[in-house]
Amino acid sequence: MKPFYAELFLFLVTFIWGGTFVFTKIGLDFASPSVYILLRFCIAIFLCIIFFNKKLLRINKKTLVNGLILGLFFGGGFLLQTIGLKYTTVSKSAFITGITVPLTPIVYFIVCRKRISKYSLWGVFVAVIGLWIFTNPDFDNINIGDVLTLFSTMFWAFYITYMDVFTKKIENRSITAQLVFLQFVASSVIAIVYFITFENASWAVQFDNMLLISLAFNAVLASFFVTFIHTSIQRYTTPVKAALIFSLEPIVASSVAVIFLSETMTNIEIFGAFLLFSAVIISELGTFLEKQ
Repeated sequence: MKPFYAELFLFLVTFIWGGTFVFTKIGLDFASPSVYILLRFCIAIFLCIIFFNKKLLRINKKTLVNGLILGLFFGGGFLLQTIGLKYTTVSKSAFITGITVPLTPIVYFIVCRKRISKYSLWGVFVAVIGLWIFTNPDFDNINIGDVLTLFSTMFWAFYITYMDVFTKKIENRSITAQLVFLQFVASSVIAIVYFITFENASWAVQFDNMLLISLAFNAVLASFFVTFIHTSIQRYTTPVKAALIFSLEPIVASSVAVIFLSETMTNIEIFGAFLLFSAVIISELGTFLEKQ
């Protein structure tokens, strides 16, 4: 697959991920962070068993190790971000998560020792400015939610990088399915360990239609469907470009709110959105011109 088409799929991933902030915030009104994550990924595991079934029977040692490593970063990132979202605002969470963009080139260089395109670096620089302007976060009162979300960005940066390392040469759909399944299993285990160690409470969950709607979006669409696409597609582009595309999540979330909730965007937010789009275009156009 050509990088351009892979990046279009990553835009689809970003569009769906952009809705998860709101749906997660809704879900946390009815379940604790670890219980919510456990429900989310148990549903995703169930879907993997239904749709992948026989492909999951023979998992070799290399795939097992790679899948569990990805799951460690995947589950850790989600847990920290979800707990953080319980204590901070969607705006601050979106901006702090966007710090994954400048962290990814650093992690990519440390892990892979590969030169990063100057256009990608310029794109990262512009994206950070755009994120700050678009989300306009208020950091007068830093809370534990902000700190936990910040730690989650390290998990996401390593996740995006190792997704490239572990899937670059994989063309086998069975191995892709196994990696997706193992990520959900590892994430569920992390949620259980956190629940037992820190929450130490009864199975506190209030089943409600809004919780079911939240889980339907986050478990079926944003986890099962999107994780399979991400695991299948990212290898056709670079981790830095993937991170730049994912930086558009706050724009998607706000756009959905404008369409379905009749919210409005200020001129400064529109300018920030323009800078974010420009960051992706700088990276894409610069790479294209280098090849001419």
